[in-house]
Amino acid sequence: MAPATISARLAAHVAGTAWADLPSAAVAAARRMALDTLAVAWAGTSAPGIPQVRAEIVEEGGQPQASVWAAGAKVPARSAAFLNSAAAAALDFDGVRATERGSVHADSVVLPAALAVAERCGATGRELAAALVLGNDVVTRIGAASSLPHKGWYHTAIYGIMGAAAAAARLLKLDADQTMHAFGIAVNQACATQLPNIERSLVKRYSSAFAAQAGVLSAQLAARGITAAREAFEGRFGFYDLYQPGEPALLFDGLGAHYPHVETGIKRFPSCACNHTAIEAALRLAREGPVDTAGLAVEVTISPYVDRLVGAPFDPSTDPQVAAQFSVQYSVAAALMRGRFGVADIEPQAVLDPAVGRFARAIGVRVDPAWGNRRAATVALRASDGSRRERHVEHIPGSPESPLDDADLAAKALDCLQAGARPLAPAQARKLMERVARLDELADARELLAGLA
Repeated sequence: MAPATISARLAAHVAGTAWADLPSAAVAAARRMALDTLAVAWAGTSAPGIPQVRAEIVEEGGQPQASVWAAGAKVPARSAAFLNSAAAAALDFDGVRATERGSVHADSVVLPAALAVAERCGATGRELAAALVLGNDVVTRIGAASSLPHKGWYHTAIYGIMGAAAAAARLLKLDADQTMHAFGIAVNQACATQLPNIERSLVKRYSSAFAAQAGVLSAQLAARGITAAREAFEGRFGFYDLYQPGEPALLFDGLGAHYPHVETGIKRFPSCACNHTAIEAALRLAREGPVDTAGLAVEVTISPYVDRLVGAPFDPSTDPQVAAQFSVQYSVAAALMRGRFGVADIEPQAVLDPAVGRFARAIGVRVDPAWGNRRAATVALRASDGSRRERHVEHIPGSPESPLDDADLAAKALDCLQAGARPLAPAQARKLMERVARLDELADARELLAGLA
């Protein structure tokens, strides 16, 4: 007989799926996502808001169970999950799976939680890899099965906590009943709205961190025998009732055969994914020839969904980096004027460049209601002589429809690993990349960061 509740069915999948039953493509995708997430987190360890909280948590101390990436410190597993997830989200450079039903950054929650627990319990690389596959599967499935309209919760956090709980439960070797209770405990801790995205505040980069930490705690409490709601998703006052409605038929479609995290996109630009098609369109225009901003009128057309997250007037007065990451005006202005959009372009001094700011604020934002939740963008330029040119980009660079190649992924990882609070030398960065590539061969997951973190 099939398990009776949604939580129980998901739990049976997480606890009962054998390594041999995991498709090679799902494992390869988990390794690819792990490298990308670890790399962007490494670069994010020096981003505004991260050093301050790291100092607080390292000073607080506790059992040295898991590594704080690029810090040379160890803290309790929950604290490590929290800090490392925040670093992974800080530059908005982490992978994202975007569908018409919404976007979710699964691995920036799942990897920090899973690696922290794996270090604590001495799991093998194969056990860690399996936990990553199943944790990301839970997050992306819940995201793909969500119903419209969005209620304003930050999906990465409220779905990510379930994936973090799943990955931690798998590593702690919880049975299906205990894993089900971990999901129930997680529902009691789900949080994070899109308000920090809209207001461009630093706490946005901690939304995923709260989920990673809480997911680990959920599994730890379940391991200690704490019970929770069995109908965590579908019950009265459950997840679907209070947070975001979902469709169980979609949630379980292809369970165990298809792993939707395989379609996760790897970002080309360190910015909210809603900016990426506009950035790419602007870069194509810039590559065609120099952009003379004098007398130039610029208009970007986006969907209502994109407008909600990145369409507000550019205002870097409070938190410049976050403002840049969530502004289509700044994104287009920087891409047109500089002919690039990389980590250097979201550094505060670059964001506060007066010339870029003036140009950005003059860019018109047009919202096409017919576009709905599309991430497409059109950037149009009209010169002072009346000539006009435009470029339209339908798909986010790095998405399954427009993927990056292996050379792009390796170059991004190498670049990011040589940045942050404790940059790695090129040889060290390549060593870490090689370890990730053979993750499931490691006898102990702690070998992954040995001598590097």
